[in-house]
Amino acid sequence: MRPLIEVRALRKEYRRGGDMVRAVDGIDLALRPGESVGVIGESGCGKSTLARCMTRLERPTSGSVFFRDTHVTGLPDRALRWFRREVQPVFQDPLTALNPRWTIGRLIAEPLQIHGERDVQRRVDEAVRDVGLDQELMARRPRDLSGGERQRVAIARAIVLRPSVLVLDEPTASVDMSSRRALLALLKRLQSEHGLTYLYISHDIRTIEETCSRTIVMYRGRLAEEGPTTEVLNSPGHVYTQILVSAIPRMDGSTRRSSRLRTRPSSGQGLSPGSGCVFVERCPRSLPECAADPPVVEITPGHRAVCVLAGRTGRSR
Repeated sequence: MRPLIEVRALRKEYRRGGDMVRAVDGIDLALRPGESVGVIGESGCGKSTLARCMTRLERPTSGSVFFRDTHVTGLPDRALRWFRREVQPVFQDPLTALNPRWTIGRLIAEPLQIHGERDVQRRVDEAVRDVGLDQELMARRPRDLSGGERQRVAIARAIVLRPSVLVLDEPTASVDMSSRRALLALLKRLQSEHGLTYLYISHDIRTIEETCSRTIVMYRGRLAEEGPTTEVLNSPGHVYTQILVSAIPRMDGSTRRSSRLRTRPSSGQGLSPGSGCVFVERCPRSLPECAADPPVVEITPGHRAVCVLAGRTGRSR
């Protein structure tokens, strides 16, 4: 099946002070119709920057974004109206993304009005029902709603245009546990009913485990590992992934893997591109060959890790 949306060799650089920071560094990623793909990693690893480049909220420094084989990377904003209908973001904190002075009804209607759609009220009513919001909330403002209700408003705004792809950046981070479960159930139902494709950006590995069939692991802007979610989380090949999943609690209160694996303290010194594995300064198992660019090791079909130890430690417990 051909990808619905795809990025190739994507890079995004920012200048901070006198330094050039590469927030996304050569990422390849493809989403197929109806798929849910998760992107995990520590804060600052480039997950949200990747999402903003994929949705063209930011222009990549280099690399390509394709949607249904159309190259959208270099298109000016005025030529992206059709793309923005098809690929919609849902942000972590809807309170900062929603105009606080507008009513909920107006907020959900706005995307339709921008795109010149007809039957605005009917479409708004459909979206409101889809996300399980009460009609009596339509006259209220974002500050009057709970965190879970605000996130449902953000989802309604995203689906009202009937997109193909939702890019969900930490969609449950601003809600409590009960609201988290309800939002994940809602997103699963919407995907089933509307044939949506999801890219989940999250530091919460449990969310990715519950929702995504495939997982990408990022570290300092680069791909560390990717593959079927069950394999990446149960048999991680990259030492960094092993450390990430070691802290995931089980239902009995224990952790998934031994907690003996610890990173070294970071020196805070950045590595220039091409100077070897970006995780080497924190890796508790680093070897002399880690100073060279690491190989891409295929652990099983579709499961690969960018680590010299992947073939040796990928199935260790």
